[in-house]
Amino acid sequence: MRLINRQPSPPVKLLLGILPFVILFFVYVGASQQRLAENPNDKLLPDLTKMSTAMERLALEPSKRTGEYLFWQDTGSSLQRLALGVGISALMGLIIGLVNGAIPVVRANLSPLITAISLVPPMAILPILFIIFGLGEVSKVVLIIIGIAPFIMRDMQARTLEIPSEEIIKAQTLTANSWQIVIRVLLPQILPRLLDTVRLSLGAAWIFLIAAEAIASTDGLGYRIFLVRRYLSMDVILPYVLWITLLAFFIDWGLRIISQRMFPWYHSQKH
Repeated sequence: MRLINRQPSPPVKLLLGILPFVILFFVYVGASQQRLAENPNDKLLPDLTKMSTAMERLALEPSKRTGEYLFWQDTGSSLQRLALGVGISALMGLIIGLVNGAIPVVRANLSPLITAISLVPPMAILPILFIIFGLGEVSKVVLIIIGIAPFIMRDMQARTLEIPSEEIIKAQTLTANSWQIVIRVLLPQILPRLLDTVRLSLGAAWIFLIAAEAIASTDGLGYRIFLVRRYLSMDVILPYVLWITLLAFFIDWGLRIISQRMFPWYHSQKH
């Protein structure tokens, strides 16, 4: 059998998926031990003991200054900003993208504007957001919205236009008006595609969130990483980066499970 036609069994697939992480783990441990053997005070590659000690201090011991558990406070603040930014972006992307794709007059009016906005680098206008909205929570959420909402709008418009015109014609023959077609024919088919698009935009959302927190914030995962970098505290930075990765993975996994449970017909078509 040709290699291109071979499908791994579920246990083999799981093993192959885990193997790269195991290799990276042992490579890191080996490199860390080598550097610490040459210089016990080396901060670039801390060993697992130093990282666990640092995280125990941040996660399980209250701050002497604020009394908060800093790790969990940072996590909660970042997830709240991320949820607001992604949630508002998804709602805007669904409404505007769906209407753009369904109504040609609206598409002719709004589509060029959305395309132009999507080409503006969000980080370039971050100072403007801070001037307009201040250094509080609003500017961070708005940065996420500006960063991913145009992408979601354009993708929803494209997905709406992909729906076969025969379905719309059939609905019209049954005397459905424009908004009935949008709500009852197009919307149910767009919702699972919206979840796919949101999953694809999560990486960018995290980037904008971390950037905003690094520049102007008093808490958050990005704030903590950029705060301790001046001390070369890799024993904090590396666990925080790993934690962000795990959070992103579980959010993506959760959205995939929700999509499979709510729209099984959509996923059956993809196989």
